[in-house]
Amino acid sequence: MTRRLAFAALLLASATPANAQNMRAEMQMLRGACAADVQRLCPTIQPGEGRIKACLMANKDQMTVGCAKALMKVKQSKGK
Repeated sequence: MTRRLAFAALLLASATPANAQNMRAEMQMLRGACAADVQRLCPTIQPGEGRIKACLMANKDQMTVGCAKALMKVKQSKGK
């Protein structure tokens, strides 16, 4: 559970008041879609300073389809 909270904090760290609600929704989606991937692919990675994200990206070929789709959805929404 601690790793999930750290992942959530990582995502919220970049939120501004204007988009905090959207970030919370995205965080919920990512937490659900990527929690198992974080546990499986990055079990020894200390959360913080983008390490979890970097680990996921380094292992993107092993990432589940659900996590990859969730990350793409967030990336696309930030591009708008």
